[in-house]
Amino acid sequence: MSNPARGLTIVPFSPQYRRAFFELNKAWLDRYFLLEPYDIEVLGNPEEMVIGPGGEVYFGKLGEEVVATFALTPRAEGVLELNKMAVREDLRSHGFGHELMAFLIDLCGQRGTRVIELYSHTRLESALHLYRKFGFVEVPLPEDCVYDRADIRMQLAL
Repeated sequence: MSNPARGLTIVPFSPQYRRAFFELNKAWLDRYFLLEPYDIEVLGNPEEMVIGPGGEVYFGKLGEEVVATFALTPRAEGVLELNKMAVREDLRSHGFGHELMAFLIDLCGQRGTRVIELYSHTRLESALHLYRKFGFVEVPLPEDCVYDRADIRMQLAL
């Protein structure tokens, strides 16, 4: 497979991209896990579940095509959860996750975020490798974790 041209254009949420947010994440979750009720709620209502509480949703585009996404959801003062990060399956392992991660860390730094946290699963070795590459470290899972499938929590102090 040839390597696509580098360079995502990263744009903020717009209602025209709502379906892409749902579909990219559903494809990812269907491949590795069962879609959980919490996921369906967030993916179906990003304005209410992410943007309303002060979070943001972004999309990575190649030309006019949305091929990647992520959300940043407030969890505490100065703490954002990176969630719903997905790259279209045929474009994984081409560096687009790296581009998204560099963008979001820079964005969080500019906005005064103290900590970025995320929840994942240890089976997702390539995702965990990316997180560690950017300095995320494992921290204990809370007892009230909203994700049934999560078996690892990571944080990056900015």
